[in-house]
Amino acid sequence: MRKEFSKKIEEILFTNQKSVFITGDLGFNAFERIQEVAADRFINAGVAEQNMVGVAAGLAYKGFETFTYSIAPFAVYRCFEQIKIDVCMHELPVYIVGNGGGYGYGIMGATHHAIEDIGCLSMLPNMTCWVPAFLEDVSYCLDQMISRKKPAYLRLGLGKSYPESHSISDTNFIRKGENRKITVIALGPIVHNVLEAIAGLENIDLFTIIRIPIFELDENLIKSMTETKKVIVIEEHVERGGLGEHILAKISKKRIRLDAFVNLHAKGYPSSKYGDQLFHQTESGLDPENIKKEISILFEN
Repeated sequence: MRKEFSKKIEEILFTNQKSVFITGDLGFNAFERIQEVAADRFINAGVAEQNMVGVAAGLAYKGFETFTYSIAPFAVYRCFEQIKIDVCMHELPVYIVGNGGGYGYGIMGATHHAIEDIGCLSMLPNMTCWVPAFLEDVSYCLDQMISRKKPAYLRLGLGKSYPESHSISDTNFIRKGENRKITVIALGPIVHNVLEAIAGLENIDLFTIIRIPIFELDENLIKSMTETKKVIVIEEHVERGGLGEHILAKISKKRIRLDAFVNLHAKGYPSSKYGDQLFHQTESGLDPENIKKEISILFEN
């Protein structure tokens, strides 16, 4: 998704002279055009993430809209206090961008993984987290972030295009099942594992949610859950503070009665070993084979 993000940011910086882009010494072979377009509004803060967010907050206080960029764990965890106090408490238009969410940086290990980022940031005041699932979602997310002019976090990952032309919103109805029996809700690019898992299955509704916190449940999603009464949420994020918990809270408020609710989520490091992204997804049961297995169990029960 980094290329789609780069193209969109280039457009934003070209059209809005009050936009600033700050990178934490990352973006080689991706942001050169942004640097050309933005000139002195492109800042390399170096490997100093706390300072990067502090500078971004200061610029936002003076009337600029500021993007900060690093890989997701560096963009979030290293400067959490600055995001909370400098940005969120003052409701400033600072947009935190983290690349490689979830297990995206695979073999580089826990220091480079971001599997708690949504939980950490979504609880902060005035903060909204955006998790594009498909390439086309990136532009939509950035447009929404800019229109709100409030603190925001954009979590980027490996992406593919929508299977077919699709209108984009906070909740997207990706596939409607014939005589639907199960409602599947995915967060971010893990949806591509889901699509592989449900290929050939005709009784499944598939949704993606790309905004957390969820303000209101989508009407199509409510209808699907009410009819199927079986829901499975799939996310490359730990259980606490993730999409599953957000969905359950909304279901409880709406008093939607279910027969089954399953949350497939990141489980950390069960074997204490490191591998590529698929290795970690498989250890957490987020691989296509296990997703298909879990869906089959729901069909049987």
